[in-house]
Amino acid sequence: MQWIGELNEIFCSIGISEDIAPLCSFLSIVAIAYLIIHTIVQILYKKKKIDAETKAFYIFVSPWIFGFLVFTLGPMIYSFTMSFFDWELVTDPVFAGLGNYKKLISDEYVRQSLKVTFTYTFVAVPLQVVLGFLLAFLMNSKIKGITFFRTIFYLPNLVQGVPQMVLFLWIFNPNIGLLNAGLKVIGIDGPGWFTDPNWSLPAVIIMSLWTVGGTMIIYLAGFQDISKSLYESAAIDGANGFKKFIHITIPQMTPIIFFNVITAMIGSFQTFTQGYMLNGGVRNSVLFYAYYLYQNAFKWFKMGYGSALAWLLFVIILIFTMLVFKSSDMWVFYEQEMISKKKKRKKKV
Repeated sequence: MQWIGELNEIFCSIGISEDIAPLCSFLSIVAIAYLIIHTIVQILYKKKKIDAETKAFYIFVSPWIFGFLVFTLGPMIYSFTMSFFDWELVTDPVFAGLGNYKKLISDEYVRQSLKVTFTYTFVAVPLQVVLGFLLAFLMNSKIKGITFFRTIFYLPNLVQGVPQMVLFLWIFNPNIGLLNAGLKVIGIDGPGWFTDPNWSLPAVIIMSLWTVGGTMIIYLAGFQDISKSLYESAAIDGANGFKKFIHITIPQMTPIIFFNVITAMIGSFQTFTQGYMLNGGVRNSVLFYAYYLYQNAFKWFKMGYGSALAWLLFVIILIFTMLVFKSSDMWVFYEQEMISKKKKRKKKV
Protein backbone atom coordinates (compact mmCIF):
# COMPACT_ATOMS: atom_id res chain seq x y z
CA MET A 1 0.00 0.00 0.00
CA GLN A 2 1.37 3.37 -1.07
CA TRP A 3 0.34 5.25 2.07
CA ILE A 4 2.26 2.81 4.28
CA GLY A 5 5.35 3.43 2.16
CA GLU A 6 4.86 7.19 2.56
CA LEU A 7 4.53 6.70 6.33
CA ASN A 8 7.84 4.80 6.36
CA GLU A 9 9.47 7.66 4.46
CA ILE A 10 8.21 10.17 7.04
CA PHE A 11 9.84 8.20 9.87
CA CYS A 12 13.07 7.89 7.87
CA SER A 13 13.08 11.65 7.28
CA ILE A 14 13.11 12.34 11.04
CA GLY A 15 16.20 10.18 11.59
CA ILE A 16 14.74 6.70 12.21
CA SER A 17 16.61 3.91 10.40
CA GLU A 18 14.98 2.02 7.51
CA ASP A 19 14.96 -1.20 9.55
CA ILE A 20 12.93 0.36 12.40
CA ALA A 21 10.63 2.55 10.24
CA PRO A 22 8.13 -0.26 9.33
CA LEU A 23 7.76 -1.13 13.03
CA CYS A 24 7.11 2.52 13.89
CA SER A 25 4.52 2.70 11.09
CA PHE A 26 2.77 -0.40 12.41
CA LEU A 27 2.71 0.92 15.99
CA SER A 28 1.36 4.24 14.71
CA ILE A 29 -1.49 2.46 12.92
CA VAL A 30 -2.27 0.47 16.09
CA ALA A 31 -2.29 3.69 18.17
CA ILE A 32 -4.58 5.47 15.68
CA ALA A 33 -6.95 2.48 15.55
CA TYR A 34 -7.09 2.27 19.35
CA LEU A 35 -7.71 6.03 19.57
CA ILE A 36 -10.60 5.76 17.09
CA ILE A 37 -12.20 2.86 18.99
CA HIS A 38 -11.71 4.64 22.31
CA THR A 39 -13.27 7.84 20.94
CA ILE A 40 -16.30 6.01 19.55
CA VAL A 41 -16.85 4.16 22.82
CA GLN A 42 -16.48 7.39 24.80
CA ILE A 43 -19.07 9.14 22.62
CA LEU A 44 -21.52 6.25 23.00
CA TYR A 45 -20.99 6.31 26.78
CA LYS A 46 -21.61 10.06 27.07
CA LYS A 47 -24.82 9.72 25.02
CA LYS A 48 -25.82 6.90 27.40
CA LYS A 49 -26.03 4.36 24.60
CA ILE A 50 -23.84 1.99 26.64
CA ASP A 51 -23.16 1.64 30.37
CA ALA A 52 -19.77 1.76 32.17
CA GLU A 53 -19.28 -2.03 32.10
CA THR A 54 -19.93 -2.22 28.35
CA LYS A 55 -17.56 0.71 27.81
CA ALA A 56 -14.81 -1.08 29.75
CA PHE A 57 -15.48 -4.27 27.79
CA TYR A 58 -15.02 -2.60 24.40
CA ILE A 59 -11.88 -0.77 25.52
CA PHE A 60 -10.24 -3.96 26.79
CA VAL A 61 -11.31 -6.04 23.78
CA SER A 62 -10.25 -3.38 21.25
CA PRO A 63 -6.68 -4.75 20.81
CA TRP A 64 -8.18 -8.12 19.85
CA ILE A 65 -10.64 -6.46 17.48
CA PHE A 66 -7.79 -4.61 15.82
CA GLY A 67 -5.72 -7.80 15.57
CA PHE A 68 -8.66 -9.70 14.08
CA LEU A 69 -9.34 -7.00 11.49
CA VAL A 70 -5.69 -6.56 10.49
CA PHE A 71 -4.31 -10.11 10.77
CA THR A 72 -7.36 -12.29 10.05
CA LEU A 73 -10.28 -10.58 8.33
CA GLY A 74 -8.08 -8.23 6.29
CA PRO A 75 -5.87 -11.00 4.80
CA MET A 76 -8.99 -13.13 4.14
CA ILE A 77 -10.62 -10.33 2.14
CA TYR A 78 -7.35 -9.65 0.33
CA SER A 79 -6.84 -13.34 -0.56
CA PHE A 80 -10.44 -13.59 -1.80
CA THR A 81 -9.82 -10.57 -4.02
CA MET A 82 -6.52 -11.98 -5.31
CA SER A 83 -8.21 -15.30 -6.17
CA PHE A 84 -9.70 -13.47 -9.17
CA PHE A 85 -6.25 -12.37 -10.40
CA ASP A 86 -3.23 -14.00 -12.00
CA TRP A 87 -0.34 -12.88 -9.81
CA GLU A 88 3.14 -14.38 -9.62
CA LEU A 89 4.59 -11.84 -7.11
CA VAL A 90 7.27 -10.60 -9.52
CA THR A 91 4.62 -9.43 -12.01
CA ASP A 92 1.67 -7.09 -11.68
CA PRO A 93 -1.68 -8.74 -10.88
CA VAL A 94 -3.84 -9.35 -13.96
CA PHE A 95 -7.59 -9.74 -13.58
CA ALA A 96 -8.62 -13.29 -14.55
CA GLY A 97 -12.24 -13.38 -13.40
CA LEU A 98 -13.24 -16.94 -12.55
CA GLY A 99 -10.20 -18.32 -14.38
CA ASN A 100 -8.50 -19.64 -11.24
CA TYR A 101 -11.69 -21.36 -10.07
CA LYS A 102 -12.26 -22.93 -13.51
CA LYS A 103 -8.69 -24.20 -13.39
CA LEU A 104 -9.47 -25.98 -10.10
CA ILE A 105 -12.00 -28.17 -11.91
CA SER A 106 -9.57 -29.33 -14.59
CA ASP A 107 -6.45 -29.61 -12.38
CA GLU A 108 -5.64 -33.31 -11.90
CA TYR A 109 -3.42 -32.51 -8.91
CA VAL A 110 -6.36 -30.86 -7.15
CA ARG A 111 -8.37 -34.07 -7.61
CA GLN A 112 -5.47 -36.18 -6.35
CA SER A 113 -4.82 -33.95 -3.35
CA LEU A 114 -8.52 -33.95 -2.43
CA LYS A 115 -8.62 -37.74 -2.75
CA VAL A 116 -5.62 -38.10 -0.42
CA THR A 117 -6.98 -35.55 2.07
CA PHE A 118 -10.51 -37.02 2.16
CA THR A 119 -9.21 -40.57 2.53
CA TYR A 120 -6.92 -39.53 5.36
CA THR A 121 -9.68 -37.55 7.10
CA PHE A 122 -12.39 -40.21 6.92
CA VAL A 123 -10.06 -42.99 8.10
CA ALA A 124 -7.72 -41.25 10.56
CA VAL A 125 -10.32 -39.15 12.39
CA PRO A 126 -12.62 -42.07 13.39
CA LEU A 127 -9.56 -44.07 14.47
CA GLN A 128 -8.26 -41.20 16.59
CA VAL A 129 -11.67 -40.56 18.18
CA VAL A 130 -12.40 -44.22 18.98
CA LEU A 131 -8.88 -45.10 20.13
CA GLY A 132 -8.66 -41.97 22.29
CA PHE A 133 -12.03 -42.79 23.85
CA LEU A 134 -11.13 -46.41 24.66
CA LEU A 135 -7.70 -45.43 25.95
CA ALA A 136 -9.21 -42.78 28.23
CA PHE A 137 -11.77 -45.34 29.46
CA LEU A 138 -8.90 -47.62 30.49
CA MET A 139 -6.90 -44.76 32.01
CA ASN A 140 -9.91 -43.81 34.13
CA SER A 141 -9.43 -46.96 36.20
CA LYS A 142 -8.67 -46.59 39.91
CA ILE A 143 -5.52 -48.72 40.10
CA LYS A 144 -2.10 -48.13 41.56
CA GLY A 145 0.34 -46.35 39.25
CA ILE A 146 -2.33 -45.25 36.74
CA THR A 147 -0.92 -41.70 36.64
CA PHE A 148 2.37 -43.14 35.33
CA PHE A 149 0.58 -44.79 32.41
CA ARG A 150 -1.42 -41.65 31.70
CA THR A 151 1.85 -39.73 31.44
CA ILE A 152 3.42 -42.38 29.19
CA PHE A 153 0.48 -42.29 26.77
CA TYR A 154 0.44 -38.48 26.69
CA LEU A 155 4.20 -37.93 26.22
CA PRO A 156 4.23 -38.72 22.45
CA ASN A 157 1.84 -35.81 22.00
CA LEU A 158 4.75 -33.49 22.84
CA VAL A 159 6.70 -34.68 19.77
CA GLN A 160 4.77 -33.47 16.72
CA GLY A 161 5.42 -31.94 13.33
CA VAL A 162 8.87 -32.33 11.77
CA PRO A 163 10.48 -34.26 14.70
CA GLN A 164 7.61 -36.75 14.59
CA MET A 165 8.01 -37.17 10.84
CA VAL A 166 11.78 -37.69 11.13
CA LEU A 167 11.18 -40.35 13.78
CA PHE A 168 8.65 -42.23 11.64
CA LEU A 169 10.83 -42.02 8.53
CA TRP A 170 13.23 -44.21 10.50
CA ILE A 171 10.53 -46.46 11.98
CA PHE A 172 8.97 -47.07 8.54
CA ASN A 173 12.31 -47.53 6.74
CA PRO A 174 11.82 -50.73 4.70
CA ASN A 175 15.40 -51.96 5.25
CA ILE A 176 16.49 -50.88 8.74
CA GLY A 177 13.19 -49.66 10.19
CA LEU A 178 11.99 -50.79 13.59
CA LEU A 179 8.52 -51.79 12.35
CA ASN A 180 9.67 -54.07 9.54
CA ALA A 181 12.30 -55.57 11.85
CA GLY A 182 9.50 -56.45 14.30
CA LEU A 183 7.35 -57.92 11.52
CA LYS A 184 10.28 -59.99 10.31
CA VAL A 185 10.57 -61.62 13.74
CA ILE A 186 7.06 -63.07 13.33
CA GLY A 187 7.72 -64.14 9.75
CA ILE A 188 6.13 -61.22 7.87
CA ASP A 189 7.96 -59.28 5.15
CA GLY A 190 7.01 -55.66 5.75
CA PRO A 191 6.02 -53.36 2.86
CA GLY A 192 8.03 -50.41 1.56
CA TRP A 193 5.81 -47.95 3.46
CA PHE A 194 6.84 -44.47 2.28
CA THR A 195 8.68 -45.91 -0.75
CA ASP A 196 5.53 -47.75 -1.88
CA PRO A 197 2.63 -45.60 -3.20
CA ASN A 198 0.12 -48.20 -1.98
CA TRP A 199 1.40 -48.03 1.61
CA SER A 200 2.42 -44.37 1.97
CA LEU A 201 -1.00 -43.08 3.02
CA PRO A 202 -1.70 -46.02 5.40
CA ALA A 203 1.68 -45.27 7.01
CA VAL A 204 0.67 -41.62 7.55
CA ILE A 205 -2.67 -42.76 9.02
CA ILE A 206 -0.86 -45.10 11.44
CA MET A 207 1.50 -42.25 12.29
CA SER A 208 -1.46 -39.98 13.16
CA LEU A 209 -2.31 -42.29 16.07
CA TRP A 210 0.97 -41.25 17.69
CA THR A 211 -0.69 -38.11 19.10
CA VAL A 212 -3.86 -39.80 20.36
CA GLY A 213 -2.71 -39.00 23.91
CA GLY A 214 -3.94 -35.42 23.55
CA THR A 215 -7.44 -36.67 22.72
CA MET A 216 -7.19 -39.14 25.60
CA ILE A 217 -6.62 -36.34 28.13
CA ILE A 218 -9.75 -34.48 26.99
CA TYR A 219 -11.82 -37.67 27.22
CA LEU A 220 -10.33 -38.45 30.62
CA ALA A 221 -11.51 -35.09 31.96
CA GLY A 222 -14.98 -35.91 30.64
CA PHE A 223 -15.01 -39.36 32.25
CA GLN A 224 -14.10 -37.92 35.64
CA ASP A 225 -16.88 -35.33 35.35
CA ILE A 226 -19.65 -37.96 35.07
CA SER A 227 -21.68 -38.07 38.28
CA LYS A 228 -21.20 -41.28 40.29
CA SER A 229 -24.86 -41.11 41.35
CA LEU A 230 -25.88 -42.08 37.81
CA TYR A 231 -23.92 -45.33 38.03
CA GLU A 232 -25.24 -45.98 41.54
CA SER A 233 -28.84 -45.51 40.40
CA ALA A 234 -28.25 -47.81 37.44
CA ALA A 235 -26.73 -50.46 39.73
CA ILE A 236 -29.81 -50.33 41.98
CA ASP A 237 -31.97 -50.92 38.89
CA GLY A 238 -29.86 -54.00 38.11
CA ALA A 239 -27.78 -52.65 35.21
CA ASN A 240 -24.49 -54.45 34.54
CA GLY A 241 -21.20 -52.85 33.45
CA PHE A 242 -22.00 -53.07 29.72
CA LYS A 243 -25.41 -51.42 30.11
CA LYS A 244 -23.88 -48.65 32.22
CA PHE A 245 -21.32 -48.05 29.49
CA ILE A 246 -23.95 -47.92 26.72
CA HIS A 247 -26.70 -45.98 28.51
CA ILE A 248 -24.69 -43.70 30.83
CA THR A 249 -21.04 -43.37 29.82
CA ILE A 250 -21.46 -42.90 26.07
CA PRO A 251 -24.43 -40.45 26.23
CA GLN A 252 -22.68 -38.40 28.92
CA MET A 253 -19.52 -38.27 26.79
CA THR A 254 -21.17 -37.28 23.50
CA PRO A 255 -20.41 -33.52 23.93
CA ILE A 256 -16.71 -34.40 24.36
CA ILE A 257 -16.85 -36.78 21.37
CA PHE A 258 -18.49 -34.00 19.34
CA PHE A 259 -15.73 -31.54 20.25
CA ASN A 260 -12.96 -34.02 19.38
CA VAL A 261 -14.59 -34.94 16.06
CA ILE A 262 -14.81 -31.27 15.03
CA THR A 263 -11.24 -30.37 16.03
CA ALA A 264 -9.73 -33.56 14.58
CA MET A 265 -11.61 -33.16 11.30
CA ILE A 266 -10.58 -29.52 10.82
CA GLY A 267 -6.97 -30.40 11.67
CA SER A 268 -6.88 -33.37 9.27
CA PHE A 269 -8.17 -31.28 6.36
CA GLN A 270 -5.20 -28.95 6.97
CA THR A 271 -2.56 -31.71 7.15
CA PHE A 272 0.66 -30.33 5.72
CA THR A 273 3.87 -31.55 7.38
CA GLN A 274 3.66 -35.17 6.18
CA GLY A 275 3.20 -34.10 2.56
CA TYR A 276 5.96 -31.51 2.85
CA MET A 277 8.52 -33.89 4.38
CA LEU A 278 7.78 -36.55 1.74
CA ASN A 279 7.49 -34.02 -1.11
CA GLY A 280 4.07 -35.42 -1.95
CA GLY A 281 5.23 -39.02 -1.79
CA VAL A 282 5.81 -41.55 -4.55
CA ARG A 283 3.39 -40.80 -7.42
CA ASN A 284 1.75 -38.12 -5.28
CA SER A 285 0.47 -40.77 -2.87
CA VAL A 286 0.59 -38.31 0.05
CA LEU A 287 -0.04 -35.09 -1.86
CA PHE A 288 -2.20 -33.44 0.79
CA TYR A 289 -4.31 -30.50 -0.31
CA ALA A 290 -2.64 -28.04 2.08
CA TYR A 291 0.77 -29.02 0.70
CA TYR A 292 -0.38 -28.55 -2.90
CA LEU A 293 -1.72 -25.12 -1.89
CA TYR A 294 1.70 -24.32 -0.39
CA GLN A 295 3.46 -25.43 -3.58
CA ASN A 296 1.40 -23.12 -5.75
CA ALA A 297 1.55 -20.08 -3.47
CA PHE A 298 5.06 -20.20 -1.99
CA LYS A 299 7.06 -22.49 -4.26
CA TRP A 300 5.78 -21.55 -7.70
CA PHE A 301 4.56 -18.06 -6.58
CA LYS A 302 1.11 -18.48 -8.14
CA MET A 303 -0.55 -16.35 -5.50
CA GLY A 304 -3.84 -15.94 -7.35
CA TYR A 305 -4.28 -19.66 -7.89
CA GLY A 306 -3.07 -20.37 -4.35
CA SER A 307 -5.73 -18.01 -2.99
CA ALA A 308 -8.41 -19.86 -4.97
CA LEU A 309 -7.14 -23.15 -3.55
CA ALA A 310 -7.28 -21.69 -0.03
CA TRP A 311 -10.89 -20.58 -0.46
CA LEU A 312 -11.90 -23.99 -1.79
CA LEU A 313 -10.38 -25.56 1.34
CA PHE A 314 -12.24 -23.03 3.49
CA VAL A 315 -15.57 -23.95 1.84
CA ILE A 316 -14.89 -27.70 2.21
CA ILE A 317 -14.08 -27.36 5.92
CA LEU A 318 -17.10 -25.10 6.44
CA ILE A 319 -19.48 -27.57 4.74
CA PHE A 320 -18.29 -30.61 6.68
CA THR A 321 -18.24 -28.69 9.97
CA MET A 322 -21.82 -27.57 9.37
CA LEU A 323 -22.85 -31.15 8.54
CA VAL A 324 -21.39 -32.43 11.81
CA PHE A 325 -23.08 -29.61 13.73
CA LYS A 326 -26.38 -30.38 11.98
CA SER A 327 -26.12 -34.07 12.82
CA SER A 328 -25.28 -33.34 16.47
CA ASP A 329 -28.99 -32.98 17.33
CA MET A 330 -29.38 -36.72 16.69
CA TRP A 331 -26.48 -38.05 18.76
CA VAL A 332 -25.14 -35.38 21.14
CA PHE A 333 -26.86 -35.25 24.53
CA TYR A 334 -26.30 -32.46 27.02
CA GLU A 335 -27.03 -33.04 30.70
CA GLN A 336 -29.54 -30.19 30.98
CA GLU A 337 -31.46 -31.48 27.96
CA MET A 338 -31.54 -35.00 29.40
CA ILE A 339 -32.90 -33.67 32.74
CA SER A 340 -35.63 -31.67 30.98
CA LYS A 341 -36.64 -34.72 28.93
CA LYS A 342 -36.92 -36.83 32.10
CA LYS A 343 -39.13 -34.16 33.71
CA LYS A 344 -41.41 -34.12 30.66
CA ARG A 345 -41.73 -37.92 30.81
CA LYS A 346 -42.65 -37.77 34.51
CA LYS A 347 -45.32 -35.17 33.81
CA LYS A 348 -46.84 -37.37 31.11
CA VAL A 349 -46.91 -40.33 33.50
